Amino acid sequence: MTSFNAFTPPARLLLGPGPSPVSPRVLAALAQPTIGHLDPAFVGLMDEIKALLRTAFRTENEMTLPLSGPGSVGMEACVINLIEPGDAVVVCQNGVFGGRMAEVVRRCGGQPIVVESPWGRAVDIERVEAALRAHPRARALGFVHAETSTGARSDAEALARLARAHDCLTIVDAVTSLGGSPLEVDAWDLDAVYSGSQKCLSCVPGLSPVTFSARAMQTIAQRQHPVQSWFLDMGMLASYWQGDGGRSYHHTAPINALYALHEALRVVVDEGLPAAWERHREQHLALIAGLEQLGVSPVVPASERLCQLNCVSIPPGVDEADVRRRLLLDHGIEIGAGLGALAGKVWRIGLMGHGCRAENVERFLTALAGTLDRAGN
Repeated sequence: MTSFNAFTPPARLLLGPGPSPVSPRVLAALAQPTIGHLDPAFVGLMDEIKALLRTAFRTENEMTLPLSGPGSVGMEACVINLIEPGDAVVVCQNGVFGGRMAEVVRRCGGQPIVVESPWGRAVDIERVEAALRAHPRARALGFVHAETSTGARSDAEALARLARAHDCLTIVDAVTSLGGSPLEVDAWDLDAVYSGSQKCLSCVPGLSPVTFSARAMQTIAQRQHPVQSWFLDMGMLASYWQGDGGRSYHHTAPINALYALHEALRVVVDEGLPAAWERHREQHLALIAGLEQLGVSPVVPASERLCQLNCVSIPPGVDEADVRRRLLLDHGIEIGAGLGALAGKVWRIGLMGHGCRAENVERFLTALAGTLDRAGN
């Protein structure tokens, strides 16, 4: 009989596009004893998680909760609950994940009107306005706040203002921005926003925080067709996450992962969001300064860059895959490759959450300098 040893993961410094390093506090919370998903103690924890998420999203939205699944589950939930067959949706694409949103709109019977902007740039506001004028019956405007594939940050506040002027809901990808960049759900009047647990919140992967405005929930309540997904029907999920007088069974929640999210959010609140945003900005500037000394340049213009996801061009003559391999094997550091139109052209260097620290920036720059010297550059 074949025997299997217990799995011991190698030590890695995760400086890619996600997951990010998980703090010891969060790992300790994850290891607590499992209890039932309808246990009164767990129900109390659910309420605290909702309150903590409202703080992180900067919102008072009642329907604010973590979905069981990665950020793509949050995206599907926002789209399929708000969009019905035949609805026109203006979708901004300036990278991989805007294209993914358009595909979900298509699959739920909507009609995506794709507004393309160059990869590595923020969404072009003027192009969006032209699309909204040309399609006055559009139900919603969808866009990626922080495009993980390129490291570009779009102006969510301006896009939301434009959507409201054209009587459109907003569907917003904040997977990489929540906890790392200013994100003001209420102040910017955003309607449906989704994120992921494994980026700037530095929790384990597998949860997708979402928040829906009262306007979005009213839209869901007035649907003419059932939500196409039973599992992601927000009306049914509401009965589990905020049912009065007892919660209705919906699914077995990932209990220990929710312990971890609770603690990760406590870490964010303990630091304070403005302080976290500033920490990401400071370490981003230190990283860019060090990279430029090595002849490695950022792709995104300074005014449109994400601090937590740095997309940089590969120097001429450098084998990008070999450098990533050597960083991983020789130094235990993981960075990301390019996706889509940027595949083979860029590295994506993440400074997210618990991983966004001066010592990690210094360690990475030292390792990269040695690796590039070894490659003859």
